[in-house]
Amino acid sequence: MPGTVSDVRMRDIRTRTEITPALRARLRESAEQTALSGAPDHEVLAELRASGLLATAVPAEYGGAGGDAREINRVVEEIATVNPSVSIIAFQHFAVSARIAEWGTEEQKRELLPRLADGTYLAASAWSETGAGAAKQKLASTGTRRPDGTWVLNGAKSFTTGASVADIYLVLVQTEEPEADTTRVYGSVGQTFFLVMGENPGLVPDLSLDLVGMRGSATGFVSLVDCVVGATDMLGPEGRAPEIIAGVRESGATLGAVAVGTARAALDLVVDHVERRGLLEKATVRHRLVGLATRLESARAIVERAGARTSEAPGLTTLHSKLHASTEAEEICLEVARMLSSAGYVTGSRLNRLLADARAVALMGPTNDLARELVAVSWQN
Repeated sequence: MPGTVSDVRMRDIRTRTEITPALRARLRESAEQTALSGAPDHEVLAELRASGLLATAVPAEYGGAGGDAREINRVVEEIATVNPSVSIIAFQHFAVSARIAEWGTEEQKRELLPRLADGTYLAASAWSETGAGAAKQKLASTGTRRPDGTWVLNGAKSFTTGASVADIYLVLVQTEEPEADTTRVYGSVGQTFFLVMGENPGLVPDLSLDLVGMRGSATGFVSLVDCVVGATDMLGPEGRAPEIIAGVRESGATLGAVAVGTARAALDLVVDHVERRGLLEKATVRHRLVGLATRLESARAIVERAGARTSEAPGLTTLHSKLHASTEAEEICLEVARMLSSAGYVTGSRLNRLLADARAVALMGPTNDLARELVAVSWQN
């Protein structure tokens, strides 16, 4: 029976977003190198740009693959199984691409989306800053409109993934006096998003942040020093950034996919370990592995459900997917450490890198504590 139009379209998308064996091998090799250096691998990022994968979240009419949240989550998971750091960079690129596709003007879409799809531009988000809290309600960074209609951005952003390697940043600043709004737990009235090119002289990246995990993700600081942008660089309505932020979780794309990929890598590691040592003959070992595999499947299932957006509250499912997958990933990595015993207790063990990467997902926005609060608030409304 011939496939439906949607089946044909999905096969076309999948063809465009498959990771080649060669790229997979390069990503894994790069993960080992960057874990030691703590610096991004520019060569492997160039290969990522050329791979076609960055087109995943861009609509087909703008040169992209037209993938939905399920496809985004799949690609992110696949990358994370070999290189969690690069998967985070890709996730942020997909998130910015999707926000431009949803909120951008037609001019912004025509100008930016084809370049985001073909890898000319790599995108990053710069939302967090010291003192603002996980909920981003107390931003110190500001945007001031000038008489000629341009804006001047000033402030400092922290924990920006892709700092220094991105070509375009989605920057969150305060453009109006913040108002006391107890109904919000993420973002604040009067906040606005701007798209800032990496070549803007007022945007200064700094990679002095030395992370325990996600060492190759180029996560660092971004300073905005009299950074001048045009009125056409604003993404979405002025002062209404919280609506865009809320839409991120409604999309179904989830950092839980990074956690699933990381946990999958840890499980593959211990399976290989017990096979090489002939330990699969022991029922106790087999059963422990099955327990880990079941936990991994439960995490993958909720990530897939978030991407499918089939629940009555897809935004809540996305939050649950990050909470569950990141928690399970860390626990799976810890159990793998117990099974490896002394074999995993060396500085060069890949498991130690995976455990640090799994822990990092819980700290990424929205942090797990904030995600719990966002879920809890839904019961009060």
